[in-house]
Amino acid sequence: MPELADLLGPILELMSWIGFVPGIPLIVAGWIIARRRGPWNTATAEVFEAGGFKGFRWSDDTGAPHASLHTADQTTGLEPGAEVVLYYQARHPARWSIVQPRHDNPVLTIGWILTSVGIVCTVVGFILMMF
Repeated sequence: MPELADLLGPILELMSWIGFVPGIPLIVAGWIIARRRGPWNTATAEVFEAGGFKGFRWSDDTGAPHASLHTADQTTGLEPGAEVVLYYQARHPARWSIVQPRHDNPVLTIGWILTSVGIVCTVVGFILMMF
């Protein structure tokens, strides 16, 4: 067993450093990115037509009215007067979508994976030192 510990010890220590050093800053960066994005809210938007364009009219949480225009080919299948569910960012209502947004944060995910690898390698390294 000492031969295995002598072989795995340096590898586990290296993997601990590889996991912790970039992992923790990535978790912090991912957390900051998530906080800046803010939550997405829903609103019922009315489709309207102005000239050769169609658009959406809706009000956000505070009651502030918003409207956006699109070309007819971008809004195919939507008739004026119809209501659609609109998703918008609470902090930036100009960012909206009629498709539910994904709440993924790859920076945070990679940070958690690397930090988890560092934690596991550190724990296994301490266990090997006891044998």
